[in-house]
Amino acid sequence: MLHRLICAVAAALALHAAGPVLAETYPSRPIRLVVPFPPGGAADIFGRLLSQQLTQSLGQPVLVENRAGAGGNIGAAAVANAPADGYTLLLGTIGTHGINPTLYANLPYDPKKDFQPVALVSSGANVLVVNPALPARNVKELIAMAKRNPGKLMMGSSGNGSSIHMSGELFEHMTGTQLTHVPYRGGSPAQTDLMGGRVQLMFDNLPTSLPLIAKGLVRPLAVTSAHRSSALPDVPTVAEAGVPGYSVSNWSGIFAPAHTPPDIVNRLNAAVGQAVTSVALRKRYAEMGADTGTDLGTNRNAGSPPMSAAEFTRFVDEEMSKWTRIVKVSGARAE
Repeated sequence: MLHRLICAVAAALALHAAGPVLAETYPSRPIRLVVPFPPGGAADIFGRLLSQQLTQSLGQPVLVENRAGAGGNIGAAAVANAPADGYTLLLGTIGTHGINPTLYANLPYDPKKDFQPVALVSSGANVLVVNPALPARNVKELIAMAKRNPGKLMMGSSGNGSSIHMSGELFEHMTGTQLTHVPYRGGSPAQTDLMGGRVQLMFDNLPTSLPLIAKGLVRPLAVTSAHRSSALPDVPTVAEAGVPGYSVSNWSGIFAPAHTPPDIVNRLNAAVGQAVTSVALRKRYAEMGADTGTDLGTNRNAGSPPMSAAEFTRFVDEEMSKWTRIVKVSGARAE
């Protein structure tokens, strides 16, 4: 009897001692992944595909929540103000952590102080597409046409300050051309007017342009990334087509609120790394013209090992510096 009592007490003490450790095991409940853009767009699709893989690797549901508005700022601000416990994450983008910090005079979050970069998710090209009736058959002909007719070619975009808009601003700056920017409330109405000829060109997100290209509704002239896209292998890069040094990658990544414990950041980085190197996710992203590798104008190539959290942090800092310069040169502003 005494022996059984001692064993019972020892077991209870062991369970009590292990309790805090078990309670602190991460993750122990569902995780919320905030996508700061509407459903159906490229960021939303990438986020939902990733969430499926993370659910498997983390052993807890990763639930996508769309918090759209103000170019991604509303969703980003919501995550910036969330508890730093790893259960609320942001699918940040070139917009929220590259362009917006300079574009918006009153940003509702500090991109450096309020976030901990965790892992790169995707990188892909935008694509320069034109209405099929436009005589320009390549980038050089488009540049020549724009220089002969300053301000007369209309360039559609999904909104002021979007990566689509800023891809065009960089193109103007590097080619010495003058295009007339026509911002829309989203990519779909811009595409509609491009197909209808009300605007003549657009730097569109590749995933949403691919179906239109396949049907001949728009004509691709070049992709914006440093290397050709596997989705359009016969389409040159803007740099190859006559604008040396031009490079824009439309990237996305996971961010946590600042001060998230390092062990949680490392756990998430490993889980994202496992997801983006999976055959299934690489195949689905490639079908949409994106890489889970890092063809980002650095020394890394598509298919490289996933970035560590520290490497991703440095990359985000470099992107912010790059787009600060471009936004200032363009004179673009948003409120």
